[in-house]
Amino acid sequence: MPKRITTGDGRAALSAVRAAVAASEKPVRAELATAVRYLLQLLVEKAPGGSVEVRVPPFGAVQVIEGPRHTRGTPPNVVETDAATWIALATGEEQWADAAAAGRIVASGIRADLSDLLPLRP
Repeated sequence: MPKRITTGDGRAALSAVRAAVAASEKPVRAELATAVRYLLQLLVEKAPGGSVEVRVPPFGAVQVIEGPRHTRGTPPNVVETDAATWIALATGEEQWADAAAAGRIVASGIRADLSDLLPLRP
């Protein structure tokens, strides 16, 4: 089990990433990783379960949403996106439909639509 990210650490990392992006700078990798993992942690808290795997490579992957739990191989319900898109979706800076239409989300399976769970409002 990965170490739990405190609200203070998560929000600090998220603020640092947002500040870097606003300044047109590349976020510090450790802060980006912490922000992504914190938002994934919030998603798990909001929608516990194991029927959908949400991947934000290379920083993290979690299983969420109640239903049949997947344990081996590639899950039937997968959502994958990059760190910047995940942060934008999770914080409400971008809508699911817009990111999907732009090809920044790869989603497969009948449960792989997280639009009802986002934004997370950290």
